[in-house]
Amino acid sequence: MTQTMTLHWSPRSPYVRKVMIAIHEMGLQDRVRTVRTVAGGTTPHLELMKINPLGKIPTLEVEDGTVLYDSPVIIEYLDTLHTGPKLFPSAWPERMTAIRRHALGQGMLDAALLLLAEGFRPAERQSEPHMALWRLKLTTCVDALEKEAEALAESPYSIGHLAIGVALGYLDFRFDSLAWRTGHPRLATWHETFNARPAVRANMPVDDR
Repeated sequence: MTQTMTLHWSPRSPYVRKVMIAIHEMGLQDRVRTVRTVAGGTTPHLELMKINPLGKIPTLEVEDGTVLYDSPVIIEYLDTLHTGPKLFPSAWPERMTAIRRHALGQGMLDAALLLLAEGFRPAERQSEPHMALWRLKLTTCVDALEKEAEALAESPYSIGHLAIGVALGYLDFRFDSLAWRTGHPRLATWHETFNARPAVRANMPVDDR
């Protein structure tokens, strides 16, 4: 099938990774062309900002010229393009559970990116109170997920599972020192099953711009 959509992409963005895993879960690889796009830091990507004024990735250009941005928006749109199991359930309370879990996973990524960016600042300009807060948020989220690990394992795979799995994978990728598996055996077991999914294995994070 001809590739009819364009995804602005980077191999180390966890938000992009969410979209790439979703594309593979849905079997839409042949419909999406990826374009390497470096966005972030202090240098504006002026070309990207012509179609996405936020200048962020992932950004998806669809067939009719519409441009979508923010990973949950992109994934929910893609979820309408296939006939397999949906990542966004249509019925409540299943949908509520899925989007609540997604919000938790997305929030973990937001905190982790803030913590990472602060660590790149010169030591004398880093804010230890902020870094301690972001670390606490991450460890508190992991504690909460340990209590929910059995429910995660028993419920149908959804956008919530995807977001949480990617967030935990990002902690592995960038924050080994947090050792999130320590004291969280049920969550660690669940994450092993997440990592075993073919779509996840096909889209591992890479430390490359």
